Amino acid sequence: MSFPALFPAIDLRAGHCVRLLQGNYDRETIYGDDPVAQALAFQEAGADWVHVVDLDAARSGKPVNRDVVTAIAQALDVPVQAGGGVRSLDDARALFGAGVSRVVLGTAAIEEPDLVGAIADYGSVAVGLDVRKDELAVRGWTEGSGLRIDDTLVRYSDLGTEAFVITQIERDGTLEGPDLDGLAKALAMTKVDVVASGGVGRPADLDDLAGLDVAGRRLAGVILGRSLYEGTVDLAETVCRLASGGN
Repeated sequence: MSFPALFPAIDLRAGHCVRLLQGNYDRETIYGDDPVAQALAFQEAGADWVHVVDLDAARSGKPVNRDVVTAIAQALDVPVQAGGGVRSLDDARALFGAGVSRVVLGTAAIEEPDLVGAIADYGSVAVGLDVRKDELAVRGWTEGSGLRIDDTLVRYSDLGTEAFVITQIERDGTLEGPDLDGLAKALAMTKVDVVASGGVGRPADLDDLAGLDVAGRRLAGVILGRSLYEGTVDLAETVCRLASGGN
């Protein structure tokens, strides 16, 4: 059995490592003020990737924390996947130039689908699908788009998308378990890699995600956030356990 890559997350707000509960900017917990050191710690623990989100930029479109994203990407040997506020090809190019391996488009992908292909011609692009019930949210999860996830998966699978990063907003930061049914439906609807985000709270959740199989399709990755910062999941132990077959 192949196991999904682990993407520990660093969410940036005003230069700090933070987590928002269910995407609510008024329900923020600050976990540290040295994102580079945190990223290096994740790498040392065996992370396959590091996932970085500029929360300020996600809401405003302004690259408030780009210097921090650059410092993280340049400090690591493992690849960095970064998003938040990427609204143009120039934004994506700036991140690639900073050393980011894959750019995540959220709001811009929904509002300007052709941008996905333009960035795919330049480098690796993922489309972030942030789901509240069945509707996709945009602008840092603060607005509904009116689009359904199933329609979007079909439409964006042929635009050069390398991966879909699917977040169930109502589970994000809750530690209450991932949306297995929703992820299974996504695996059935696209041949593009699916990276799961939101809800992981204990090692058993990772076992459930690793065991998800839809006609031979499995998750390509899992993003871990609050569970790492709160200590309910230990990254180094998880890496060793998955490497040994989950035993």
